[in-house]
Amino acid sequence: MRTPLLSLLLASTCAVAIAADTANLSEGEIRKVDKGAARLTIKHGELKNLDMPPMTMVFQVKDKAWLDKLKAGDKVRFQAEKQGADYVVTVIEPKAD
Repeated sequence: MRTPLLSLLLASTCAVAIAADTANLSEGEIRKVDKGAARLTIKHGELKNLDMPPMTMVFQVKDKAWLDKLKAGDKVRFQAEKQGADYVVTVIEPKAD
């Protein structure tokens, strides 16, 4: 049984983890959405977590449902990770203007 203090601690921990994740997002622009291959082509700035300079490249996506919501020209903030031989977008959100 959770106590109110434990529930508050868990909620605070989750909020800090979410804030840390969004603080590390990189900016980019969707160049192409390939639903058949579940891939996005993104022109992006530096990806610090991957030690990667700005460039345009193809990424796999963690969630294929994102492909229905994105289109070429969309400005986004995202995070990608190397998983095996692939680079996978694990977090993506519209860029606030």
